[in-house]
Amino acid sequence: MSGLRIEELPDRLVVTLDRPEKRNAIDADLIGELHEVCAELEARPRLLLLTGGTEGIFAGGADIGQLRERGRTDALAAINQAAFARIRALPMPSVAAVDGPALGGGAELAYACDLRVCTARAVFGQPEVRLGILAGAGATYRLPALVGEARAKELLFTGRRVDAEEALRIGLVNRVVAEPAELLPSAHELIDEMAKGSALALRLTKLAVDAPPAAHPHLDLVSQAVLFEDEEKRRRMTEFLERRRSR
Repeated sequence: MSGLRIEELPDRLVVTLDRPEKRNAIDADLIGELHEVCAELEARPRLLLLTGGTEGIFAGGADIGQLRERGRTDALAAINQAAFARIRALPMPSVAAVDGPALGGGAELAYACDLRVCTARAVFGQPEVRLGILAGAGATYRLPALVGEARAKELLFTGRRVDAEEALRIGLVNRVVAEPAELLPSAHELIDEMAKGSALALRLTKLAVDAPPAAHPHLDLVSQAVLFEDEEKRRRMTEFLERRRSR
């Protein structure tokens, strides 16, 4: 892959955007590579850590040169939106580690992940209206879910940028670290905490949380029925009871 660096670990995949000369702009080739990553994680579910590294840029947005030449049929093809939706729908949770600007499509890529960790110099923004378009790769519905409708509308209507402190306060990110060197360790620490749980329970919990309201409580009941019959549940509960008795 030319636009991504991939590191495979036993329980997770670390994917780093790697187009520094283009400020990690999201072009058609990068979208194709993200689809390949999704195919791998759909076939062999693992946790995902997605980052731009710690060089002061997550993703400066879509490649404006390509975007300018796209027409109505390209918009209807959902080029970026389809890839980001696929990331959101991955079987196991994902974490975006953001250093520096995450703008336009770059911000929407971060929103597509389940959780976000950022540095103190991270900045999020949706400048699309100032370019004559809308945020068409997920921000119009993921951002309201994250920060509330009124605040999301303000950010989408004005293109105002949000710094790390505000992002934490409004619930756009889960953690902020002071220094870039702390970013990836903090993201891995968050993934480590998730990895302590049952993989099947984690997967079904994500499925339940992301399901539409009409799916509840039926999906929860069926998922719990599956887990109640899982040998992993019996092993974990037995170990819990034995530890409690030993204390």
